[in-house]
Amino acid sequence: MPNPLSSVTRIVMLGIALFSLTPNSAAQLAPASPPIADPSDTRFAGVTEDWTSPGLSGSHLRPVPPLIAYTDDTHPGYTVQLIQLQWRWGDPLDVYLIKPSGVKNPPVILHLYGYPADTYPYKNELFQKALTKDGFAAVGFVSALTGHRYHDRPMKQWFLSELQESLATSAHDVQMVLNYLTARGDLDMTRVGMFGQGSGATIAILASAADPRIKVLDVLDPWGDWPTWMATSPFVPQDERPDDVKPEFLKKAAALETLAWLPKIQAKKFRFQQLLFETDTPKTVKEKLRAAVPAGTPVVLYKTLEEFKAAFPYSTNLGWMEHELRSLPEPGAAATPH
Repeated sequence: MPNPLSSVTRIVMLGIALFSLTPNSAAQLAPASPPIADPSDTRFAGVTEDWTSPGLSGSHLRPVPPLIAYTDDTHPGYTVQLIQLQWRWGDPLDVYLIKPSGVKNPPVILHLYGYPADTYPYKNELFQKALTKDGFAAVGFVSALTGHRYHDRPMKQWFLSELQESLATSAHDVQMVLNYLTARGDLDMTRVGMFGQGSGATIAILASAADPRIKVLDVLDPWGDWPTWMATSPFVPQDERPDDVKPEFLKKAAALETLAWLPKIQAKKFRFQQLLFETDTPKTVKEKLRAAVPAGTPVVLYKTLEEFKAAFPYSTNLGWMEHELRSLPEPGAAATPH
């Protein structure tokens, strides 16, 4: 497993002025935790999951009743809930729901940052305030084999070595989280946006291709073009690269190829952003990904770290998505004739 702090870009990606990934990196490199699931637990008997598709049609996941870990209503302007959701054995998912106060059924934006980002940002008051200041609810969680979800595995098994599992299960998780949010009844689920970064951007693209409930999609630096990425990305450990470019590995990854799913996204509005100075995704891959976005998609390129920092105050850049969510027609409204 690579050192998560090997790239300066990865450090600043989420921590421009608010937080650092240093605690998370230590967690990623720590030995697997003791088992947290009881092998005699029968709640998930019969659960099956298709890792060849981002959609849920070939999977049978069984959600158990959500556990509200805590509700914090002490902040002026918003409340924070930590909810534990689960639909497969041994993989409880911590979900942070941050809601603006005094807004009935606010629109909601899902946030998924790339490996190895953990849930630390959602505990930061400045970040919480920035996410909700314009009347939007924020939902934050992490991808598979990341943060609190990395346990009971040999150290050689991690997000990248198990790429097919990591991407497929995380795309399924996005849809299961949407199911939960819909069932709550206190959010405007006709106006759902999603922001993804890095591997989280790849997962967001897969989820949008599978689920039309994500109406507005904004991604920053998705990974993809797996044969080239695995062969040339400095993120891939040199001692693991030979295994990651084998035909059997790439065949599994091909089912979840970003280049193939980008044209299939169902979001009504889509924005594609890239950091030209970021090196985890090689230049040739960045170019292929840009070429694969649907026609008419706004593409935003940041040439320098300073440009990026200016565009992401408090590590957020939500103005475009919030505008597009507000601009969606009311449910049931007649289409404007051409």
